Amino acid sequence: MAEMHTPYSSLKKLLFFLNGLVAMSGVLLIGLGTWVNGGPTLTRVLGLSSAYLLHIGYLCLAMGCITVLLGFAGWYGATKENRGILLFCFLTLVVIVLMEITVATVILAFFPIVQDMAFEHILMTLRKNYRGYNEPDDYSTEWNSAMAKLRCCGVNNYTDFSGSSFEITSGHTYPRSCCKSIRTTACDGHNVSRDVIHQEGCFLKLMRITRIQSFTLSGGSLGAVAIKLPGILTTLLLFAKLG
Repeated sequence: MAEMHTPYSSLKKLLFFLNGLVAMSGVLLIGLGTWVNGGPTLTRVLGLSSAYLLHIGYLCLAMGCITVLLGFAGWYGATKENRGILLFCFLTLVVIVLMEITVATVILAFFPIVQDMAFEHILMTLRKNYRGYNEPDDYSTEWNSAMAKLRCCGVNNYTDFSGSSFEITSGHTYPRSCCKSIRTTACDGHNVSRDVIHQEGCFLKLMRITRIQSFTLSGGSLGAVAIKLPGILTTLLLFAKLG
């Protein structure tokens, strides 16, 4: 049986394809949100300075799920030539695109502020709250993990522990997690030789991770916008022609 053709069949076929791209842009957002929230946990030691990325990650997850559903809804609306569904998809996608542009803008604008303001806050918090190697509190555990995996010591360097709560309670100049090998006898909390401990601080390394996450989220959001735009315009065109 020959396929039924309507005056809008070509436009509908194009919209079917573009709705598939819209759904793919939703999958992209879901992937970005999952990567940020379930990816590198080392930046947790930055506290509120990196928390904005987690919130934006959750927002990307929500927008991604909605976008995938809208891709299927747009396909259904085009199949049935339903103006109500097409209008709903168009308006919702416009809102999501505006949110994605806002997300990208906020990330790009906020990151330099984080980098400028975070250092003193993180240093003060480390000196006050860090307890030492193998301590059960989450804060110390996160810092131990960061220093071991990033091969660094303190925020700026090992001297950050001088006069800190850690030094006062333990009598050591630096924690064992600063050592290149915690099993050596030279890792005694006093020997600050370059051969024994990592001399570089963690701050720049942590900010490098945060920068990668920030720019990836921003670029991904703008990429999702670019993918959606043809589908949005085609949806509006089909809606207008069905009127």
